[in-house]
Amino acid sequence: MDATLDAAGASASASASAPAALAAAPAAPSAAAAVSAGGAASAAAAVADRGVVHHRPAVTELRLSAFGRHRAAAFPLGPVTFLSGPSGSGKSQALAAYEALAGLGSGATLEEAFPDPPARIPDRALPDGQGRRGFRIGCTVDGPAGPVRLDLAVQAEPALRIAGERLSVDGRVLLSTALRDPGRRSVHASWLTGGAIGVTRAPLPDDRLGTALLPLRVAGSTAGQRQVLAAAEQVVVALRSVFPCDPRPDRMRAPVPPGEGRLLGDCANLADVLRRTRHECGTRHALLAAAARTGCAGPVQGLDVRTPANGPVTALLDRGSAGPATELGRLGAGELRFLALALVLLTGPGVLAMDPAAELLSARQALTVLADGFDRGLDRRQNAELLRLALLSCGRGHVRLVAAVGEETAAAARVAPGVTVVDLTP
Repeated sequence: MDATLDAAGASASASASAPAALAAAPAAPSAAAAVSAGGAASAAAAVADRGVVHHRPAVTELRLSAFGRHRAAAFPLGPVTFLSGPSGSGKSQALAAYEALAGLGSGATLEEAFPDPPARIPDRALPDGQGRRGFRIGCTVDGPAGPVRLDLAVQAEPALRIAGERLSVDGRVLLSTALRDPGRRSVHASWLTGGAIGVTRAPLPDDRLGTALLPLRVAGSTAGQRQVLAAAEQVVVALRSVFPCDPRPDRMRAPVPPGEGRLLGDCANLADVLRRTRHECGTRHALLAAAARTGCAGPVQGLDVRTPANGPVTALLDRGSAGPATELGRLGAGELRFLALALVLLTGPGVLAMDPAAELLSARQALTVLADGFDRGLDRRQNAELLRLALLSCGRGHVRLVAAVGEETAAAARVAPGVTVVDLTP
């Protein structure tokens, strides 16, 4: 199987195999190396999280072998993980890699997952003799099938396509793909079959994640096929259960038309979602109202909505006897971001605009929230309340959080049991 990315993760190589090229990535640093000295306990917690049996599939490690400014990087992911570091340390790039993997696991094409592929090529990477450059990322997903590793090599130039993919469990390769013929829009794939056949070989599209296609291609009639299916489905379930969230206060102020009540990634339809939760989930709505008392200025009796007939929905802070209700559009940007993030942490996939795996009961899935600039525009009181909500929700196992934060939030999280703080340096 011909490779495309060299051992440094930058340029193509016509002589090595794709599995070999993936294996040739420099050894990833340990969790202790990825986590600051002050977060040693967090590192240990993340390692312990990878060692337990996860009944809900969860990504417990993100690998950036060669991606943007990252080389040979491995980040441990616990139930609550904060990425910290100065500007330019690669926090947003790490979250972008996770989001791209999630998109590919949900069936997105490479072009959809990487809209600007040249920006993901490692810094100072030189093209090979045929002008090819690319990047490598991967993750480990823990679950009932054990720790499953997914490694992906992507050619970004001159054309965006998958160069190699490998799915493995305990060192046993279950799926490997390689770009053999650059003239064809396909990769050569081999997956474990077992029995008399041993391995099945077939072409797969070069713009989609092969792991996500396996459940449609593998019958599951042999022990080997069943192992492949279990591993692939575990990875797909974990990646499809991701919700990237970046509340945009400028889009949240105006009344919104009534709709399905599923929160968008920018939280622009927050008012419509509050309308739904108020009527369908009184317990969680009450918890959100209690959080609003901490994160919003002035007295807060509750959260209400105004829905005129056939008109737009307006969300309100009920001030009780203290005065008239306040429309959310009149709140500060930090208050709006706080309310949106609190709502995300307190709800589940059914209230979010996402497409989790329908083949598995929601009780067997864990929602993972990705938040870049999690604490942007928030004060210390709001940050502390969101951290409390994150630990409360994530401690139950049905929600996980991976977020980029500033140093002040990271410092407070380092002394909080159950939080993994990964410190990045430029």
